[in-house]
Amino acid sequence: MKLNCDLGESFGAWSMPVEKDIMSEIDQANIACGFHAGDPLVMKAALDIAKAHGVSVGAHPSYPDLQGFGRRSMAMQANELSACIQYQVSALVGMAAIVGTQVSYVKPHGALYNDMMKNKEIRQTVMKSVAAMCQGKLPLMVQATSQHQGIADEAKHHGVSLLFEAFSDRRYTDEGYLQSRQIDGAVLSPQEALVQAKQLIEQGTVTTASGATLSIQADSLCVHGDTAGAVEIARQIRAYL
Repeated sequence: MKLNCDLGESFGAWSMPVEKDIMSEIDQANIACGFHAGDPLVMKAALDIAKAHGVSVGAHPSYPDLQGFGRRSMAMQANELSACIQYQVSALVGMAAIVGTQVSYVKPHGALYNDMMKNKEIRQTVMKSVAAMCQGKLPLMVQATSQHQGIADEAKHHGVSLLFEAFSDRRYTDEGYLQSRQIDGAVLSPQEALVQAKQLIEQGTVTTASGATLSIQADSLCVHGDTAGAVEIARQIRAYL
């Protein structure tokens, strides 16, 4: 099981500086590409730190929603969404080359990620967009759900390989999706996150908001960089792994 974190999410005067403390604990860094957070300086700094720690870099594109931190769904035409995704990934690919590292996968952010998981048309647009880049060599990170095989079949059709991800710090619904952040308790406390991480690692299951148990077969476990106590959560999960 790999450990990943959403990073590079400072922007201008808005600072979320967990990169230096958390990078030594993770395997994969999902770096914002400027449309929900991140700017050229922030992106470059995050890439430098990832390179120094030997951490794999993932592009973390979103809807063009700086004001909402990419956590608001947006109605976009397929060609418009595709161009936005490819523009963001290209920016990080170029910056990574400058600092002497490379982008190894793509993980959509926030509302785009959630919409992709629930809406087949959006998911296909994302898959086609990623497949058209870097000679189709960039895997797409998606949420591990009970629809694992169906999504894998879709990705194969579009020529995209997948990385399946679970979440240590987010509450799950009975359908296997992430509970809306607008609901109290959707973001787990550090203690709850560690319990959930251990359950995912040991048993390959997660307990939902209603108390049901779901099977989750994941390649990587996420800690969000803006979750309270993110560094300590990551440190404890790393020690457990």
